[in-house]
Amino acid sequence: MTEMDQLELFNQHLTAEERVLLKTMDSPSKIQEFLDSIPYPSGEMNRSPLEVLQQQKAHCFDGALFAVAMLQRLGFPPRIIDMRPKPGTDDDHVLAVYRLNGCWGAVAKSNFSGLRYREPIYRTARELVLSYFESFFNLKREKTLRFYTSIIHLARFDHLNWMTDTSGIKAIENYLATVNLKQLISEEQVLQLSLVDQRSFDAGTLGINLDGAYEPEAN
Repeated sequence: MTEMDQLELFNQHLTAEERVLLKTMDSPSKIQEFLDSIPYPSGEMNRSPLEVLQQQKAHCFDGALFAVAMLQRLGFPPRIIDMRPKPGTDDDHVLAVYRLNGCWGAVAKSNFSGLRYREPIYRTARELVLSYFESFFNLKREKTLRFYTSIIHLARFDHLNWMTDTSGIKAIENYLATVNLKQLISEEQVLQLSLVDQRSFDAGTLGINLDGAYEPEAN
C-alpha cells in the first residue's frame, strides 16, 4: 500500500465531525495542542491513529503514531525516534519527528509535562534527543534516559494499515524491540548524575496520571 493509499484509507473512516477537527491540526504545534487536550489513560492498550481520534485518549506510543499520521497529512514523511531508559527504571518514549528548514522538531504525548513538543531547531537527531534528558525522569527522581534509536521511517509498515488497524501498531511495537540502540551518555557520566530537584519534579509531573506512570524496580 502506498503512502497516499494509507492516507486515503484513513480518510475513508472519518466522520464529518472528525474531518472538521483534523482541519484544525494544520501545523505541528496544532497537532501537539490536540494531544495535550486529551487524557493519558491507565492500562497498556495501544490504539491506532484512527482509534486515538475516535476515543480521544492516547499513551506515549499511540500518541506519537497519531502525530506521525497527522504530520503525514501535512506532507512530512512518517518518522519516529524511540528513546530508551536503563532497563527496569522507566518507560521508553516515542517521538513523532519532522524536519523543517534543515532542523529537527518533535510532537509527542506524555504523562510528564517536559516530554512533549520540541520546536524544529535541532541540527541532528542526537541534539533533539538530548533536549529531553533533564525532563526524562522517573517517580524516584532519577534521570533515566540512556539510549535512542536512529530515525525510523514507518512507510515499511504501510502494508499493515497501521493508521487504522491495531495489528499494524503491534507490528511497529515489536519492531522497536529489535532495533539497534545508540548510547546517549557514557557510564562515567551516569555515575555523576544528580536526582531531579523537587521544583523540577513538581513541574514535570503536573497533571500526571499516577495509574499510568511507570513504577521503577526496587534497588
